[in-house]
Amino acid sequence: MNTSQSTDAPRLDALPGMEDLVENIRKSECTLFVGSAVHAPPPKNSPYRYPENARPPLGSELAEKLAEKCHYQDKFPGESAKDLQRVSLCFETEATLRRGHLVDTLDSLLRRGKEPSAALKMLASLPFKIIVTTNYDQLLETALRSQPDPKDPSVYVYNPQFHELTPKVEPDPSVQHPLLFKMHGDLDHRSSIVITDEDYITFIQRMSTSSDDYHPVPGVVRGKMQEWPTLFVGYSLKDYNLRLLFRTLRWGIDLVDVPLSYSVDRSPDPLIRSVWQDQNKLVAFIAEDIWTFVPWLYKKIHGKEFEG
Repeated sequence: MNTSQSTDAPRLDALPGMEDLVENIRKSECTLFVGSAVHAPPPKNSPYRYPENARPPLGSELAEKLAEKCHYQDKFPGESAKDLQRVSLCFETEATLRRGHLVDTLDSLLRRGKEPSAALKMLASLPFKIIVTTNYDQLLETALRSQPDPKDPSVYVYNPQFHELTPKVEPDPSVQHPLLFKMHGDLDHRSSIVITDEDYITFIQRMSTSSDDYHPVPGVVRGKMQEWPTLFVGYSLKDYNLRLLFRTLRWGIDLVDVPLSYSVDRSPDPLIRSVWQDQNKLVAFIAEDIWTFVPWLYKKIHGKEFEG
């Protein structure tokens, strides 16, 4: 496989803030957020390959697969079958399916036979001490552990139970032993999955009402998100839930003290961009495909092209 970076890649160095972002990552003072679109296929002109059978379906595609199984459009004619939260709620309320079948189906679609992409392996190689993901699969863990110098992540999975104390986590994670917080659950922890409308309501309730001892997000993650910039890869900030989460994690901080974050989004929504970047200066949007941005970032940090 040809893994050399495309020679016609845009000069990301010229974008405002890129030098600061790279320097923060070099110093391991940046939190990485990884979303489902990190599994997106590379464009046709990319030197990288990620076969369809090796990658998990993305949000709308996953929703459509679930919709077929619960006959969503027969029940709700005229509605879109691409709304994952609503479709999954329909799926779990179907008498012949229920929650257990929903998680089994997610496991089958998202994990079995799937492999981390080159882009995910590149991200896993970078010196992040704290990584947050809303993905249920374990491809990120695989990418971390399969590095030439294998990393050993400390994995913490979201717990939806209000009454259970938040377990203690490593207060000072390192590059070789990063803290990986699975914010929306993990397929091996069946009750942890956040996917339906009702799951999101419970999640936000926990975020907004829990004391430090019961907060669903480890204190070290919340603290560093208020201190370090955050790099979002595989997300669109058009997602209302992501913006709500971002606001909640930084609630109570004066905007003057909020570190700038970065969102890799090939086509950022102009309204969201106006509010979050131009007006409030909370996020700098990097309008690039991840298959251009991630190899560029890998080379900036490691000083060479990715091979593997």
